[in-house]
Amino acid sequence: MAPTFPLADMMKLSWQMGMMVVEAQTVMTLRTLGMMGVLTPHPQENQRMVAEKGVAFAQSAQAAAMAAMQGKHPHEVAAAALQPIRRRTRVNAARLTRAAKKPRG
Repeated sequence: MAPTFPLADMMKLSWQMGMMVVEAQTVMTLRTLGMMGVLTPHPQENQRMVAEKGVAFAQSAQAAAMAAMQGKHPHEVAAAALQPIRRRTRVNAARLTRAAKKPRG
C-alpha cells in the first residue's frame, strides 16, 4: 500500500514553491534592471547576488539531509529544503522592491 500524504501539506508545499518562483523572478528582474541602469542598485548588489547563493543552497541541503535522517516524509524533506531558499527570495524581493520605489537621485 502506497503511503498517503495529507492534502493540506502538499498544497502548502506547492504554494511555498510557487511563491519562491514568483519572488525569484522578481529579484532577477529588478537586478537586471539595475545592471541595465534603469534602477540604481546598491553598490554591493552584484557581490551580494553571488555570495548569497552558496550559503542558501548549503542551508537547503543541510535542512533536507536533517529531515531525511529524521525519517520525515518526502514532502516534509522538500519543504525543509525549500525553507532557506524561500527565506532568501522573500527578503531579496522585498528589499529590492522597496529600493526600486525610491526616487532616483
